[in-house]
Amino acid sequence: MDDLLDALYPEITLETDDIIMSISVKKDYSEIEDLDKRKEEFINDLKAFIDEFSETPESRAFMAYFD
Repeated sequence: MDDLLDALYPEITLETDDIIMSISVKKDYSEIEDLDKRKEEFINDLKAFIDEFSETPESRAFMAYFD
């Protein structure tokens, strides 16, 4: 099943000193011709994703891991 998802969605791994995050991108950004605007759209979607996650019970459960 993972091979099928790899074929369908491009992936990116983001890493800082504190976090490694692997992301599968479902949205098709190819319709945005300007590369800077495409990047801006992706970053805005990524921020919205993080904001949405922060409001979920899963985010609280995840932070409880560090108790």
